[in-house]
This record gives sequence, C-alpha cells and structure tokens, in this order.
Amino acid sequence: MALETLKQHRMHGGTQGVYAHDANETACRMEVAVYLPPQAQEGPLPVLYWLSGLTCTWANMTEKAGAQRYAAEHGVILVAPDTSPRGVSLPGDDDTYDFGSGAGFYVDSTVAPWSNHYRMYSYVTKELPALINDNFPVDPTRAGIFGHSMGGHGALTIAFKNPDHYKSVSAFAPISSPTRCPWGEKALTGYLGEDRERWKDYDATLLAATTRWRSPVLVDQGTADDFLEGQLKPELLKEACETASIPLTLRMQDGYDHSYYFMASFIGEHIQHHVRLLKG
Repeated sequence: MALETLKQHRMHGGTQGVYAHDANETACRMEVAVYLPPQAQEGPLPVLYWLSGLTCTWANMTEKAGAQRYAAEHGVILVAPDTSPRGVSLPGDDDTYDFGSGAGFYVDSTVAPWSNHYRMYSYVTKELPALINDNFPVDPTRAGIFGHSMGGHGALTIAFKNPDHYKSVSAFAPISSPTRCPWGEKALTGYLGEDRERWKDYDATLLAATTRWRSPVLVDQGTADDFLEGQLKPELLKEACETASIPLTLRMQDGYDHSYYFMASFIGEHIQHHVRLLKG
C-alpha cells in the first residue's frame, strides 16, 4: 500500500513519523503516526496500537503522552491512527463533538450515509495492520492494543473480538459500556440504528461473556474524572470480567482526571504491561 511521509522527527534515538494514505475502508485520506524505536534497525519488533478518544487525532498521544521514551526503552513500535474519517463532508459531520468527525467510535456503521465512510472497526483491525506490516519492521504475531476513553472502549472491544490477533490490551478511562451511557447511545444509534441488538457487538461488558480472551487486562481510571459516573462506569466492566473469569486489574487512581496529564503519569506502566505479554 502506498504511504506518504508527512513529517519525521528524531526522538529518543528513534523516529517519530506522521504518514498519510488513501484508505479503502473509510473512502478518504487518513493520517497515522508511527514511532520507530532505535531497535527497529535490528529487525521485526512488537507493535502497540493506540486508539484516542473523542475530538482527538493521532497528535494527542504522539505529542502529550510521552510514550516514545518507554517504547524506545523496551523496543516496541507505536502506531496511533486518527479517530474518524476526515473531510468526507456528510450532513452534520461537524455539528457536535461526540458524533461524526473525531468520534468514529471504532464501529462499522450500517446506516447511510455514515456507512460509506465510518468503518473504523475494519480500518483499525484490517486495513491499518496490513499497511503497517507492509511498511514497517513489525512482528504481526506480537501485537497489542490500548487507548483512552472512546479509544479505551475501542481497544477492549477489538481485543475481545480478536483474541487471535492481539496478545495484550489495556485502557485509560474507557467507555466501559457504551450501550448504557449517553455518549455510546448517541453514537450507536447514529451509526448502527435503533436496533439495540446490533449495539451488543461493540460493548466490552457484553462481549466479556462470549470472548475467548483470557490474557491480563489493565485499566486505569482517575477518581476525579468528570465523566466517571455518567459515561465511563468501570464498575460494569469489573463485574463483567469477574463473571467471565477475565483477569482484570482495575486501578482507581486518586485525584486524576480525564486529561493526558493522567495518561502521561501511567503510560510507562501500561507499556510495561504490554511488553510482559508480548515478549514474555
């Protein structure tokens, strides 16, 4: 697949790049950030996919989390795609922050006109890995996925639905049960329609009952997060994982909010969590 280099920066002995390509799943031009640690010169490395939250792009993780330092230390490649199609000019695409542009929710829409472009689930799980595998020295048998908020929801659901493709997963402040919160109900109605049965395929708390995923899951949640009770509901994820015997470590971090200051504080521990599973 053709990949255009937009910019590259030397960082921690490696290279932070931003690239663009014409995506088939979203039928538009997509951008993705890739960090190659210095060990990438020596051969294939494990790869971690980061999914960002509402209103975000690849830049939030790349410029704010400080993850490259730990990726360089442990020898893992970081991949951060965008959160939605861009520039597709659908009616209402930019009207609100929690639906449309910047809010793809990592689902494959089945409702027109969104279904023509908003196929972020297939983009992240199929097209993007193929692109990365073709252009960078990754070991596709050692892939992990993590994310924040909407991206935490995406990481958990994608891992639970694809236990043969990912070996590790973690999340910061994930939308644990989008079928039972305002953000999720709005997005799933818009992208999938009114039939709530279709929604179940994108809810980690419901997927827990049927998934074959049994690797340790790490979730960090700040106690000062403004969205904790109304939107995120980690207690539902904890209950679902306990019932399904999925080993979840849920850490309630005192005083931390929903911002990237929170992510920057614990991103190193999350990368260590992935490295143990990808290299163990």
